[in-house]
Amino acid sequence: MNRDMLSRRLARKGYEVVIAIDGQQGIDMARSETPDLILMDMSLPVLDGWAATRELKAAPDTKAIPVIALTAHAMVGDREKAVEAGCDDFDIKPIEFPRLLEKIETLLGRKAGS
Repeated sequence: MNRDMLSRRLARKGYEVVIAIDGQQGIDMARSETPDLILMDMSLPVLDGWAATRELKAAPDTKAIPVIALTAHAMVGDREKAVEAGCDDFDIKPIEFPRLLEKIETLLGRKAGS
């Protein structure tokens, strides 16, 4: 439900959204779709977001794609764990859309509200 709501809100802001349902599909889609940015849920099935991000950042064709880690775990050290996995930023669930949108726009080099 949160994934659908987030994708609709991003689409209303003019973003094209594609959704993977597990980490392996996310890697495959990143290679075939070459997105401008990836919102990576860290609790994905099949291959979790930590492993998927490490694989994406290790591959020459996907390493430059910015990744924002999304996690319900706001434990001490999770931000550092995300950075170590290769994430470019980190946000916690439940998503605060304005905060996440600012992070997206910063990584994409866009000005918020434009």
